[in-house]
Amino acid sequence: MHSKTVATINSTGRQAASFVRAASAVGWHVRAQVRNSEGLVAEELAELDNVELIEGDLTGPDLKALLARLFQGVKIAFINTTHWGNEVVIGKACADAAKKAGVTHYIYSSMPDHSSFGKGWRGLPFWETKFAIENYVRQIGLPATFAYTGIYNNNFTSLPYPLFQMELQDDGSFIWQAPFHPDDPLPWLDAEHDVGPALLQIFKMGPNHWKGQRVTLAYEKLTPIQACSRFARGVGRPVRYVHGPVQISVHIPSGYREHLEILQETLGKQRAPYFGPDLEYPKEGRSIWEGHRGLEEYAREVFLDEEYANGLRYMVDDDDQFTSNRTNGSENNTQPTTPAGYATPLRIAGTYTPRTHPEGGSDGFFVGSC
Repeated sequence: MHSKTVATINSTGRQAASFVRAASAVGWHVRAQVRNSEGLVAEELAELDNVELIEGDLTGPDLKALLARLFQGVKIAFINTTHWGNEVVIGKACADAAKKAGVTHYIYSSMPDHSSFGKGWRGLPFWETKFAIENYVRQIGLPATFAYTGIYNNNFTSLPYPLFQMELQDDGSFIWQAPFHPDDPLPWLDAEHDVGPALLQIFKMGPNHWKGQRVTLAYEKLTPIQACSRFARGVGRPVRYVHGPVQISVHIPSGYREHLEILQETLGKQRAPYFGPDLEYPKEGRSIWEGHRGLEEYAREVFLDEEYANGLRYMVDDDDQFTSNRTNGSENNTQPTTPAGYATPLRIAGTYTPRTHPEGGSDGFFVGSC
């Protein structure tokens, strides 16, 4: 019998997969729900020690039976619901099943409802549903901690997806255009790298320490201009921030379009704090997990590999200004090491990009943490 058995849902998503890897590495038994056991992430998780994949559709008619199987004998659980199906129904069903099974520490990945702060801010639709589930978890008395995650470093891509496109310019530089005020700080998180170890520490500290608390998992507090500076140093290319509206040049789900419109108003024009006025970061997250990977390190070590895995080749084909020795953040920035020597696209376990990531929405569109 394993010392600890933990349950997760949507286990191929960035947050849950990060936790599954961390829990497996320390010998915990993980019962991980997946919609489909095929695919790169699911196949990777299935090969890890102590991981049991439970295949089933949370939107299907057998939800209660699926969750009863998932939580059987489990005392701790990490739950991150997504916008697939009716998120509130699924979130409540998970909480009910966990309570019935006697779960003693339940970590739910939540987000704030900005309309609840009484400042005239509109709530972001995808965050409102998470906040509603958080309130339900509290109402039924399930011993729980609520993790509030920052902006994923991994959201950045040069593909034409809204909000976090690093638009490649003819001169090899990037432009990031977004509605966030250039001087407003934002929380940053490398979800693939840091969510798992942080959750592991929270579980180890126990429910009495964290019961009912909201914990911010964000390891850097950077304005958009500062974020671009860090990204430029890491990727070895100039990066410029443009304060402007969200650009939508590809088909996106209607629900995400509404979410972006309200985000632009609430976090952009009204300059509401990302987590609301009460939650602080990054001190709390760093006190839990000290080995975080910052945005600069992400840009240096991961970003171009993700781009290459997405079929992009600009990092291989650029002129000499981006293929010689690089400097730190100057106008003569050059490119870091890339997978140029590989005959086939590089695949990195746990590193998946908007085109292929299982957290994508309809038509494969990636929603990410915003």
